[in-house]
Amino acid sequence: MRVYEVVYIFDPSLDEQAIGEKLDRFHQNLTGAEGAEVREVDHWGSRQLAYPIGTQQIGYFVVAHVRAEPGALTEFERVLKLDPQLLRFLVVVNEGEPTTGLSIMSDRPEGSGSGRDEEEEEDDSEGDDDDDDEEDGEDDDSDGSPPEFSGGKGRRRRVEGPSIELLNYKDVATLSRFMTEEGKILPKRTTKVTSAFQRKLGRAIKRARYIGLVPYVRSQEF
Repeated sequence: MRVYEVVYIFDPSLDEQAIGEKLDRFHQNLTGAEGAEVREVDHWGSRQLAYPIGTQQIGYFVVAHVRAEPGALTEFERVLKLDPQLLRFLVVVNEGEPTTGLSIMSDRPEGSGSGRDEEEEEDDSEGDDDDDDEEDGEDDDSDGSPPEFSGGKGRRRRVEGPSIELLNYKDVATLSRFMTEEGKILPKRTTKVTSAFQRKLGRAIKRARYIGLVPYVRSQEF
């Protein structure tokens, strides 16, 4: 058995009791097998969506951790798709992310890393989702710290932030620091993170986009 994280986005017109009844019915499809269990259910409540899902601009978020056999997911997802009041859902293998929208950070204090000056390249802000493996031969000192830049336009200094031990795809504040104003992923040559972290970052942002936590295009405002 494996532990899965399920993100539900319900129609905001539903009250908490109705949502609880739906969750009980959904989870019965997974917990029928011996050893299966619901480990945690976290009601985030109603939140503004980064973009409309259907006709809704607000969704009621619930995040659950469930332990079940992989084979049970087919029927589980079929049941979810049949519910018209479930706007969207995401089922992923849980890799240690908490149900909250927080990443797990190290104890390294803000600003303790060594910043370095670099010439600003004009296309640095043109990051996209396909830059994961670019410049793999580069000697990376960074271990997944959010980028912070200071200095004039011609030169910049990267200031190290707290080291990220586990990046949570629901952590909008941290993900936003790795994105341009247009909503694109900053390239590795700009953030100076490792290739492995860049791949995790790309996956996390794509998941966050799918469940409406961050927009596909930053200029979308509702």
